Amino acid sequence: MKLQFFCPRWGSESLSWDAFCSKVKQAGFDGVEAGVPFDEREMQAMQAALHQHQLLFIGQYWQSFEKDFFAHKEAYLFHLHHLAKLNPVKIDAQTGKDYFSFEQNKELFDVAAALTKETGIAVAHETHRNKALFAAHVTNHYLEQIPSLSITADFSHWCTVAESFLEDQQEAVALAIQHTIHIHARLGHTQGAQVIDPALPEWNDALQTHLQWWKQIATHHLQNNKEVLTITPEFGPAPYMMHHPLTKEPLADQWAINVWMMRYLKKELL
Repeated sequence: MKLQFFCPRWGSESLSWDAFCSKVKQAGFDGVEAGVPFDEREMQAMQAALHQHQLLFIGQYWQSFEKDFFAHKEAYLFHLHHLAKLNPVKIDAQTGKDYFSFEQNKELFDVAAALTKETGIAVAHETHRNKALFAAHVTNHYLEQIPSLSITADFSHWCTVAESFLEDQQEAVALAIQHTIHIHARLGHTQGAQVIDPALPEWNDALQTHLQWWKQIATHHLQNNKEVLTITPEFGPAPYMMHHPLTKEPLADQWAINVWMMRYLKKELL
């Protein structure tokens, strides 16, 4: 099995696409995870930079802002088709809302499944706070009712929602692992979705907990003869990254942390 590592555009928006993709390639990533600009010139610049630096692409949808379900569904479909224009390896989608009903969120999952059938592009629904799959026990119910559902495992969010490392929800985590096709490799803890720096000994418990989950995902891929596992180290900028309350300076280097996470997982998972 091959691991492919993707760098988030999140936090590097100030760089041109060419400068960003050059930096990503030099760091050793295989691709980029990002949204697709709606400005035609910027979209062309993005596409050209990905091609020039021989980088793969995972599309990302996070714009689930509409409260009204019908407006939300229309926008969701619009964004998914826009991402598909660049023929991504897959799409990571922060699908639905935590306050939508099961039937409403399922309707959105069905929309994504129809897009996959139409385009061949898999959609991985992210386990993200405020979205349909915001908690382990809720996701467990969806996966039991919709066995075809594929997810992006970002268990950092679940740790925050449950204020635990999910010790009492191991069955739900095990089922989620079986449905994972993409990983967001960020460490959460019981009071937040991002530790300051995963290399610090103070966060070793969080590191080892998440690492065991990621190893189980990799093992499941191997056992099911899946050729590629995609991973995006996704430590973010402020407010995910803690910062000094007066100076607003970040307490760590987001870019360096994501590179460290990639290199660490290359060593631990290969």
